[in-house]
Amino acid sequence: MYKQEEIKPYDEKSDKGALVEEMFDNIAPNYDTLNHRLSWNIDKAWRRKAIGQLVPYAPRVVLDIATGTGDFAILAAKMLKPEKLIGADISEGMMTIGKKKVKAEGLDEVISFCREDSLHMSFADETFDAVTAAFGIRNFEDLDQGLREMFRVLKTGGHLSIAELTRPISFPMKSLFTFYAHTFLPVYGSFISKDKSAYSYLTGHH
Repeated sequence: MYKQEEIKPYDEKSDKGALVEEMFDNIAPNYDTLNHRLSWNIDKAWRRKAIGQLVPYAPRVVLDIATGTGDFAILAAKMLKPEKLIGADISEGMMTIGKKKVKAEGLDEVISFCREDSLHMSFADETFDAVTAAFGIRNFEDLDQGLREMFRVLKTGGHLSIAELTRPISFPMKSLFTFYAHTFLPVYGSFISKDKSAYSYLTGHH
């Protein structure tokens, strides 16, 4: 078992998948603000870089796993210009906000949303030219199974792009991150989200 599989947003005995769904439904209205501000908007550059790796391959049918409020899906639709892009997520609350954003961008003919468990997706084998996931695989209860599902629905010769957070392991970034995560984030995050367990989980502050 990977370490991140054991970390849950709430200290309960329920399985991680159910707790993650509950957490994202709870924080959906504040998620975008929380995500951008806690990363000082650097997450936007990371998303652009991850999608940029797919541009040369011009995928026509794309799946965005753990799509959340649709930021990654919207940017992918603009940069890749696919015929079809499906945003899949376990949280209806997050996708409700995503649907509104997609409609406001005029991309509702390209982007659609569906509720999916990333560990057991309903899509047929080899359905997508590209599969993406931004800051989502850390929420998987079983990382290996989640990756197997990604490759199962990916066409032979297709491309996978994942953007994810990790803790720095070398000085000085390790020390700076530790200070930021343990001193600044708990205070700043509490002003944005009333769910302290959620922002502690999302920033890796345990």
